[in-house]
Amino acid sequence: MSNHIDLPTAGGWRRIALREPRVWAPHPQPFTSRVVFAAAHVVADPLGDNTPGAPAAVDWDSTLAFRRHLFDHGMGVAEAMDTAQRNMGLDWAAVQQLVRRSAEQARACGARIASGAGTDHRSQLHSLAEVTAAYEEQVAFVESTGSQVVVMASRQLAAIARGAEDYRQVYDAVLRQVAEPVVLHWLGEVFDPHLTGYWGSTDLTTATAAFLDLVREHAEVVDGVKVSLLSAEHERQLRAALPTGVRLYTGDDFHYPELIRGDGTHHSDALLGAFAAIAPAASAALSALDDGDLATYDAEMAATTELSRHIFSAPTAHYKTGIAFTAWLAGHQPGFTMLHGMQSARSLVHLARIFELANRAGLLPDPELAAHRMRLWLQAAGAMR
Repeated sequence: MSNHIDLPTAGGWRRIALREPRVWAPHPQPFTSRVVFAAAHVVADPLGDNTPGAPAAVDWDSTLAFRRHLFDHGMGVAEAMDTAQRNMGLDWAAVQQLVRRSAEQARACGARIASGAGTDHRSQLHSLAEVTAAYEEQVAFVESTGSQVVVMASRQLAAIARGAEDYRQVYDAVLRQVAEPVVLHWLGEVFDPHLTGYWGSTDLTTATAAFLDLVREHAEVVDGVKVSLLSAEHERQLRAALPTGVRLYTGDDFHYPELIRGDGTHHSDALLGAFAAIAPAASAALSALDDGDLATYDAEMAATTELSRHIFSAPTAHYKTGIAFTAWLAGHQPGFTMLHGMQSARSLVHLARIFELANRAGLLPDPELAAHRMRLWLQAAGAMR
């Protein structure tokens, strides 16, 4: 095999050398300095339909094997989140199978798992009471599997609510009934435009005040908040205002190194889709942080940021394509097909750049296999030099 590959760019073709694979140390135990979840994707069954609107056909063996890969690097798994294509191909029947299977595997591995509970199994909701009932149904299911609950943002609630009071009514009812502390998920409109104005206002300061009032009222059943707004400054202000004992799980796939590192007074824990793509490198960084080796932490994290920012570049909602493509290049799944046909959501040039950045970061365990797969994808697209 050649030790280089020619990749298409916006300005032509570029030849890059294949980097020697880096051997990453396993870290099957959780980290001591931070609580970390990787939001994991699902692997589509290549023989399934998986066209837009079709029921999800999942390759369960590959999907669960990928979660074992994350556990081996000290990650907890955030299951059935938007990374797993909630609202973009993963229907409720598949969500239930996914959470149940993944929770069983987490128990067997002694690993942590938190799973999304929302309202997406009900397409037609017309009242706050119906939204509340839909939330309660999914929360009860997730709790029944032994997984921690992540209370996800609801498209249906965003469509019905007329102000902060409506959000408060629904969340008050849900949080009064949870069995164990949950994670509240604030997903910004950059990830899902249907969630514009969540918490009752398009003004960030006003929305944050409403969110904080809710968290303070229910602090005893809120383990943490997961914020995905891609604003490091807002996250720093929010985490400083949280009640004692309530974590902030960063969902900022652009600024996670400095937010997790902290400012000496406060730090963020993590619940990140990016960590599904960079798990070995993130594990090395977090191991160093546990040891107090900030220089190594900074260096290991810095090597991942360009890849993460590229995967999550606009339109950010399509980042799932890059997560699945990276997993395919790294040999974690046999093919590159996705639920809802989402493998087509990114351009060939975008995917070629993912190859280049993953190669640079040492995240391709078998560079020759990765190059072979990249060439196959280029050839199938008619883009051979």
